[in-house]
Amino acid sequence: MSENKSTRGGSAESDGIRAPLLPFILITSLFFMWGLANNLTDTLLAAFKRIMSMSDFQTSWIQIAFYGAYFCLALPAAVFIKRFTYKSGVLLGLGMYVVGAMMFYPSSITMQYGFFLGSLYVLAGGLAVLETSCNPYIIAMGEEASGTRRLNLAQSFNPIGSISGVVISKFYILSQLNVTGAEERAAMSASELQAIQKAELDAVMGPYVALGFVLLTIWITIAAVPMPRASTESATVDLRATIKRLLKKKNYVGGVVAQFFYVGAQICVWSFTIRYVMEELDLTESGASNYYIAALIVFTLFRFINTYLMKYIRPTNLLMGSALLGSLCTFVVIAGSGYVGVIALVAISGFMSLMFPTIFGLASEGLGEDTKIGSSGLIMAIGGGALLPALQGVLSDATGSIHISFWIPLLCFLVVAFYGFISRQYSLTPAKVQGK
Repeated sequence: MSENKSTRGGSAESDGIRAPLLPFILITSLFFMWGLANNLTDTLLAAFKRIMSMSDFQTSWIQIAFYGAYFCLALPAAVFIKRFTYKSGVLLGLGMYVVGAMMFYPSSITMQYGFFLGSLYVLAGGLAVLETSCNPYIIAMGEEASGTRRLNLAQSFNPIGSISGVVISKFYILSQLNVTGAEERAAMSASELQAIQKAELDAVMGPYVALGFVLLTIWITIAAVPMPRASTESATVDLRATIKRLLKKKNYVGGVVAQFFYVGAQICVWSFTIRYVMEELDLTESGASNYYIAALIVFTLFRFINTYLMKYIRPTNLLMGSALLGSLCTFVVIAGSGYVGVIALVAISGFMSLMFPTIFGLASEGLGEDTKIGSSGLIMAIGGGALLPALQGVLSDATGSIHISFWIPLLCFLVVAFYGFISRQYSLTPAKVQGK
């Protein structure tokens, strides 16, 4: 399971994006797998709201557990891969992902919300380790000047996984929910309610356990394949000195802040998409999920489009423009209604598509030997997905209006736009990087 310095299996070279082929494919496949987990989990807010008759804030604990794990485990993950290798981090994260998915089986037996939250925490902890390992590893597989485009290419497979996660949830979880509402469930006997909830929680459990077996196969494959070492890999860990150096880099610090607000905005938008559509178009969870799938398809298409546009437009300018357009669409969601609001909500995903990898790539430029620890800060920033959706849930419950709650992601997009503006003076990745 050792990593080789040589590049085996050829290389992937496409218009300025170069990386060893087989390792690039294997690591890129993991972007698909954690996209699947992220958006499969997003649909659980709507599922548990019905299953256990919860408020928006109570269901937001799913995102608190999930994205809180990112905040808690990203830095330990960075120290681990700094001490060992990127491949070691990948195997550790993937192993935790497998364990967390398998834990859904005993959770369904207990029928306790807290056990599902614990399973999600372990699963998401594995994703935190994976993202801390894979994002900088993709950048390190080739020349730094083309790193942001290479990461955008790998990240393009993430929303394909996201679409798969929502489709799986639509057919195997949301469609299995009993249509009885909170008032009807409150009037049922304990045995009647338990029988309904048992069937619904079994439906929640099934896709996660099946996913666990698929992930185990991928773990074995990656363990068996030689992987290249990155030129920046070193076993020396001086955490205090590294953090001091990172805090002096304004572009990096700004990137961490922008990533916190971007991820918060993304999870706010996607977590409440089904709820918004149900309210505006009078649909069930399963019917409303079609619009969530449409949003993810738009997200996926624009990820590839933006990767191409980066040949001609500076990533910083694309980031700033996309964030401003995302803000405008979010305002339409707040002020609009019916299909106008729903279409604007779907359109937001197109403008979000380039934000995560672009912020990550821009903030990582010039970090050198501090890349691993630096990447952990950018992954810890995913904790915005724990805090900001909870605030949106509180605002929705307090005002009784899901429309008003979308002021939270609107303000987040404005922060991202500001980062795109100020980072132009630091960027190493101008448009049309020729021959790289």
